[in-house]
Amino acid sequence: MTHLSVEMLAADATEPITSAGHAQLGIAVLAGIAVIVLLITKSKLHAFLSLIIGSLVLGAVAGAPLDKVITSFSAGLGTTVAGTGVLIALGAVLGRLLADSGGADQIVDTILAKASRRAMPWAMVLIAGIVGLPIFFEVGIVLLIPVVLLVAKRGNFSLMRIGIPALAGLSVMHGLIPPHPGPLVAIDAVGANLGVTLALGVVVAVPTAIIAGPVFSRYAARWVDIRPPENMVPERATDDLEKRPGFGITVATVLLPVVMMLAKALVDIVVDNPEHTVQRVFDVVGSPLIALLTAVLVAMFTLGRAAGFTRGRIATTVEKSLAPIAGVVLIVGAGGGFKQTLVDAGVGQMILDVSKGWNISALLLAWLIAVAIRLATGSATVATISAAGLVAPLAAEMSTTHAALLVLAIGCGSLFFSHVNDAGFWLVKEYFGMNVGQTLKTWSVMETLISVVGIGCVLLLSLVL
Repeated sequence: MTHLSVEMLAADATEPITSAGHAQLGIAVLAGIAVIVLLITKSKLHAFLSLIIGSLVLGAVAGAPLDKVITSFSAGLGTTVAGTGVLIALGAVLGRLLADSGGADQIVDTILAKASRRAMPWAMVLIAGIVGLPIFFEVGIVLLIPVVLLVAKRGNFSLMRIGIPALAGLSVMHGLIPPHPGPLVAIDAVGANLGVTLALGVVVAVPTAIIAGPVFSRYAARWVDIRPPENMVPERATDDLEKRPGFGITVATVLLPVVMMLAKALVDIVVDNPEHTVQRVFDVVGSPLIALLTAVLVAMFTLGRAAGFTRGRIATTVEKSLAPIAGVVLIVGAGGGFKQTLVDAGVGQMILDVSKGWNISALLLAWLIAVAIRLATGSATVATISAAGLVAPLAAEMSTTHAALLVLAIGCGSLFFSHVNDAGFWLVKEYFGMNVGQTLKTWSVMETLISVVGIGCVLLLSLVL
């Protein structure tokens, strides 16, 4: 396990934009994060604008010239959007095709038809894991809530017994598994291998989702025994379709980009020669851009045409999928700008200098930083991006597997204790018809379980890899 007592070099060798001392830099970081938190929570300002203002405050308090702060922020925003914006867009298109074609409903209905009453919570976490792989958390909730409510109502289940496993599956995917925005940005910031991170992410995600989902739902159902609210059982979006794609081809389409990226990681390990033709081919085939683009093009036929969509309907579906993610891309980009401002101000090096001699795992430190930002801002994505920028220098001398584990540690920290400053908190509360106290006892505890169990798995893996 990598510890901070080991001498490490900063990943960024450029001159910092300020000569401020550690104390001033520490105050600047706290001021920047505090401004972001207050603007998002108190002033209800959009996270994109809040991150821009927070970056300027950080630079000003650190004593950096504002023109250099603006340059750093712009460079970070551009690099982040260039690296992840296209991937987020492709993921959104794939998710929309999955939803509109009825493919998501086909997965849900098939698994539920074969699941016994006792196995239903396990079926729900499996459904959420599969459906949540290519789509954003909020979209996954909208897709699965009707199913959760219908299953709970028809089977006379406590809503928590069915809902918690579904939420756990979605949340774990959102925080740990590419191509979700947070993990992608962290991989880019830390310089981790995407395929290795994906493979280890799955290893961490499975036990984490099981403990926070089906296992915890037993207790959540006792603490909050509620039934589905009648007014929240909506019509499913695909009930008017005459036909929809089959179960097997839908699952295969969803898993296609994952298989392609994992294949690249496997070839990298087995061949281990960047000049070898096979490895060069798989470096292209297994790149996130090509993997997701391939999946989208395949989905147009396996999902869109299978549902009877015309070319015009498919084009409309693609167009509609892109508009809602503009805000996500801008927030992620601004988060990248804030991260670059942190890096260029020398905050990463400051953390290395201050923490020398600490006998604490670098992975645990990354988790703690992400937890602090998550609790303050309420955003898992902002927490992931900011923490990744702060701890990126720690990855300078890490192995490929430990760099991937660093990304997962950040992802786990970003999910810790969702509360009233998190949009997801209110989304779950309203859909399930709970009050604030009930939401804290169920959703918030579940998120904390995911974070704690996840970092436990990461630390265990670090001992053996």
